[in-house]
Amino acid sequence: MTTYLFVGPTLPQAEIGTLCDFVCLPPVAQGDVIRLARARPRAIGIIDGYFDGVPAVWHKEILWALTQGIHIFGSASMGALRAAELRGFGMRGVGRVFEAYVAGELEDDDEVAVTHGPAAAGYVTLSEPLVNIRATLERAEQAGVVGAATRAALIERAKGQFYQERTWERVLSDDGVEGPPAGEMQALRAWLPTGRIDQKRLDAREMIAAMRDFLAGAPGPMQPAFAFEWTDMWEIAAQSAAAGGVVDSETGGASHDEWVLDELRLDEDAFQSIRQRTLLRRLATDGARSQPPAIDPATRRAAEQRLRTRLGLFRRSDLDRWCSENNLDAADFARLIDEETRLAELESRLAPHLGRDLLDQLRLDATYGRFAARAASKRAALEEGGQLEAAPIDVGLTPIVLVAWHFETRLGRSIPDDLGAHARRLGLSRLTDFYRLLAREWLYSHRG
Repeated sequence: MTTYLFVGPTLPQAEIGTLCDFVCLPPVAQGDVIRLARARPRAIGIIDGYFDGVPAVWHKEILWALTQGIHIFGSASMGALRAAELRGFGMRGVGRVFEAYVAGELEDDDEVAVTHGPAAAGYVTLSEPLVNIRATLERAEQAGVVGAATRAALIERAKGQFYQERTWERVLSDDGVEGPPAGEMQALRAWLPTGRIDQKRLDAREMIAAMRDFLAGAPGPMQPAFAFEWTDMWEIAAQSAAAGGVVDSETGGASHDEWVLDELRLDEDAFQSIRQRTLLRRLATDGARSQPPAIDPATRRAAEQRLRTRLGLFRRSDLDRWCSENNLDAADFARLIDEETRLAELESRLAPHLGRDLLDQLRLDATYGRFAARAASKRAALEEGGQLEAAPIDVGLTPIVLVAWHFETRLGRSIPDDLGAHARRLGLSRLTDFYRLLAREWLYSHRG
């Protein structure tokens, strides 16, 4: 049984190879633990995870994995956060960052958040996590480089910066505002190159060592001391795992079904048609067992704004005229907005989890074989060329050039205004997954 590690900018993979033989996966996102649990790993270690722009790993999927007998460790970054929150359920936390969250010394997510580059660039970090700044300034005070007042002032300054813009250069900048003594600041700048503490990296190493020691003792399956509650929302999330995932087996690689879904995603017209019929089938089953949820006022206002913008009803007089032309009164229009709101909420809830249902609809439409055959041909060709994990950098094109090629050349249509929303509609949790899909298609289309 294999052990997996979700890791990104905290620890370079070259260094991980010297510490363990765990299988490394990209930073964890929502749904990844559900899908990975299908491979029945011996243990899962979570170091890095996505915070912004991609839904974060769900607490409940970790709880479910624990009930499947999987030991789960967390440290350094997202792993430390989730371990602190779920330590009472059996998730094991390691390191100073984890301990600080447990003790209440740290509370906010931005303490560990960083901006980083893509996997192809080695997840190069573009900002400094606040936990590293805290650890470094604590060491500087201990070394007599700065005093307690300067340390506190610099931490307060760093805390006030947006995490994506938080760097040592900005923390130490002379912005014209009265700050710490100039002598201490000069001494800190001189000391910093050799004195910096990367607390997240230290914690990650400690977790890997702890996992190795734990697994060396040949522990049996995890035995959780809680009962997992199966809910409608969890059923939807669990069903999405059947459509593919992080790994297909212990040898790694995306599942066959995921390759078939990728072929469907590349065919915009077919995908839209299949998706609509799939949503109708899901509505037929979900609608029979649950009542419509209450409407959130903010969501309703957003739905009304979208509808009025689409119809050009910017002024009250425009809306009154439109209602009159369409034989509607104010109550009728309010009912339409309620229906639009519920439809948008339902589509948003169901769309990311339609993988298995999309495949079933392909089978019902007698088109599964066509997509499956092309998926198998592409996978074999790319595997032969060692390009299964191809990214835009491997193609020699920037992501936007690949996007333009796909939409304007392949499909003959304009590029969507919101690529992230387009990727989510396709059932992809990350925009980078969409870029990777296009890279593989480009390589396959240009083979030979």
